[in-house]
Amino acid sequence: MEDEAFTDINGKSISLDCHSHSGLCREFTVSSPKVSIGKVMVYTCSVWLSAYAVFFFTENTAVLSCAIFVTLVGMMLHIHFVKVDHESLLVIGSLGIQVSSSYASGRETTTFIEMGKIKDIVINEAIYMHQIIYYLCVLLKDPSEADAVSSVVPLFQSSKPRLNCLVKVYKSCQEILSKC
Repeated sequence: MEDEAFTDINGKSISLDCHSHSGLCREFTVSSPKVSIGKVMVYTCSVWLSAYAVFFFTENTAVLSCAIFVTLVGMMLHIHFVKVDHESLLVIGSLGIQVSSSYASGRETTTFIEMGKIKDIVINEAIYMHQIIYYLCVLLKDPSEADAVSSVVPLFQSSKPRLNCLVKVYKSCQEILSKC
């Protein structure tokens, strides 16, 4: 079990935890930093100060109530649907691949892809805003054509690790896939 520090495409710190359960089973977990209390405070204060400024001129208390409500609901939605604490990829040689995401609220999503549906795991490149980024993805076989790809499943979508992290995961995945 090894834990290494890497950065995402924005330069923020992430960590990669590699755990080998056996020769044909490995788990990779990419963890992002926790929610910054400083950012939450700045966001909350700016919304509430803006609401207070509007209240000062309009003398309508509903503005303050709405600001508090919108801030609290916004934070809850962000923590439950957007902020991913860690993403994991479990590769089991003869069985398949399990992709999981754990959110800050404790909610988890898990997807399993059978080995018979997997054509390959590759590092792909894409244009994102004004830069070229790399991402790890699973190519799924097309059932009607042997050499065709039916769809692409991107991995680590929230953490967006840089190429050096992806290469480490890619090499390990290819090692397992070559044994099957």
